Amino acid sequence: MSALFSPMSIGTLALENRIVVAPMCQYSADDGVASDWHLIHLGQLAISGAGLVIVEATAVSPEGRITPGDLGLYSDHCEAALGRVLASVRRYADTPLAIQLAHAGRKASSELPWDGGAQIPSGRGGWTALAPSAIAHADSEEPPAALDDANIARIIDAFAEAARRAARIGAEAIEVHAAHGYLLHEFLSPLSNRRDDRYGGSLDARCRFPLEVFAAVRSAFPAGRPVGVRISATDWVDGGWDLEQSVRFCRELEAIGCAYIHVSSGGLSPAQRISPAPGFQVPLAARIREAVGVPVVAVGMISDPEHAEAIVAAGQADLVALARGILYDPRWPWHAAARLGAQVSAPAQYWRCLPAGCEGIFGAVRSGGR
Repeated sequence: MSALFSPMSIGTLALENRIVVAPMCQYSADDGVASDWHLIHLGQLAISGAGLVIVEATAVSPEGRITPGDLGLYSDHCEAALGRVLASVRRYADTPLAIQLAHAGRKASSELPWDGGAQIPSGRGGWTALAPSAIAHADSEEPPAALDDANIARIIDAFAEAARRAARIGAEAIEVHAAHGYLLHEFLSPLSNRRDDRYGGSLDARCRFPLEVFAAVRSAFPAGRPVGVRISATDWVDGGWDLEQSVRFCRELEAIGCAYIHVSSGGLSPAQRISPAPGFQVPLAARIREAVGVPVVAVGMISDPEHAEAIVAAGQADLVALARGILYDPRWPWHAAARLGAQVSAPAQYWRCLPAGCEGIFGAVRSGGR
């Protein structure tokens, strides 16, 4: 049996296989409100054959958006629109859907990537970004406002309220975004956190706010549904957040109910030095997996089915996530099943599409119609 296509569970959530669609920002919302683009995007991914689909980084407050086009879950309008999208997808696909909850921190108020991605100044339609310390992400940018205790409490409440909204629209899991240089990662890294209060300085103090956010989300979300965390395991900058600090953070997360760890890296500093290559982050995931007892997801330029199979078979990670690769090939799990001699579920409407030699890969029909 293929290791990649073997079933597993994250807490009580049963997955048909170990393939995860990573959260990918689409920058196609209107004041946080999901559009028909999200229905098209998530619909095709939900019938891809993956075991789990994670909805893109979803802001818990308006100022927590990376761009004006970010998806949000901070108002009744946001909740209703995303709820309609998920309900429509579920009419035809029963793939579990998780949602990543996020706050952009000092990387907020940016142009859309295809418009250059530069910071939008607060006087030209942008807004003041928030961060642990008043240190800009790049020298050319306006510095963010350092959070005081009252605003820290407000953001924790916003994560909890977004978790309650996620539960109401039927998300089967939540992923808390503590990676890629956004707010929670900014608190973790000594490069961006220069506070001298209980939220800064020592490793324990720098971990305090992300742990409080996780605890609030876990408390607000139904106990039977898992909550995981995405981390950047290293900043790739000397003196920054690193793998051994990540190990300690992940152990703390596990102790308070974290159901899985999704291991990425980088994104905090323009000074990062990364040499991307297929599977370049897998050793980071493998080290985290040695340290914790919950499932670990590896991600990063994993596009070859045999490579994904080897990662899971060798125990380097429990699951493999794809992002850009599955946008390029939304039927990647089908093609992987054909190469690995495995089976995958698919909608009945597509059963007649297979070329000669691949007829056996559809093991079941996705019934939909929940």
